[in-house]
Amino acid sequence: MLAGFLLSLREGLEAALVIGMVLGVLTKLERTDLNRTVWSGLALAAALSTAIAVALALLGMEFAGLGEMIFEGSAMLLAAGVLTWMIIWMHRSAGTLKTQIEAKTRNALNEKTGGGLFALAFLAVFREGVELALFLLAVEKASSPIQALTGALTGLAGAALLGWMLFSSTRKMSLQGFFKATNILLIIFAAGMVASGVHEFIEAGFISGLIEPVWNINGILSDQSELGLLLKALVGYNGAPSLTELLVYIAYMAGIAAYTFARNQQKITPVVGMAD
Repeated sequence: MLAGFLLSLREGLEAALVIGMVLGVLTKLERTDLNRTVWSGLALAAALSTAIAVALALLGMEFAGLGEMIFEGSAMLLAAGVLTWMIIWMHRSAGTLKTQIEAKTRNALNEKTGGGLFALAFLAVFREGVELALFLLAVEKASSPIQALTGALTGLAGAALLGWMLFSSTRKMSLQGFFKATNILLIIFAAGMVASGVHEFIEAGFISGLIEPVWNINGILSDQSELGLLLKALVGYNGAPSLTELLVYIAYMAGIAAYTFARNQQKITPVVGMAD
């Protein structure tokens, strides 16, 4: 439930921020008559995203045995890839996101039909919705459908409330700390998804586990217990991991660390050069 909650809160808040910025520009330009167009785009995107989430869940139920392993492994690896891309994109665009959205909104207003504004709202919410549907599919495989759904609905409700508070309050609130903290947690989620996805392909016989298992602590904390399943959904916990899973997990975390270090160096270097 916690993993679904955090993923839904993060995705929902990103969509809420975009919609809030668009509505803010319309208010500033005294074009609130177009608010209905924005809400229409949001509603359609939400409906289609929900349909895709249901379709993915039903598709997963159709598989069994080897097919189920392949489907679950592919879903987890795809979700991890999309989640990683989302984290990197937000890291790069956070500082200019507001400017970009305002510019796109102003450009969309040049269309007399309002189609550009509708498309802007629709695509912003639809992208987040499809990503969330994929994430929840991966989370559901590590927990249960009820827990994933409960977490998702709670997270989306929290995102809507937080978004409303951000744009209705007269005080400016900084989300920098929120996104930094959730980025760290989402990186850990993604690493767990990668390891879990690789585990499914090892079970299917497509990848060698090298050493299976490296250790087995299921007697202390079973990965099928309530706590074990929670940790599995959050960090990809496996009480008896193979060497391949451990290497993949470490490689992913090392890659993210190297990327973050390189990005920070790029930000520092120009300043140092000017000082010289």
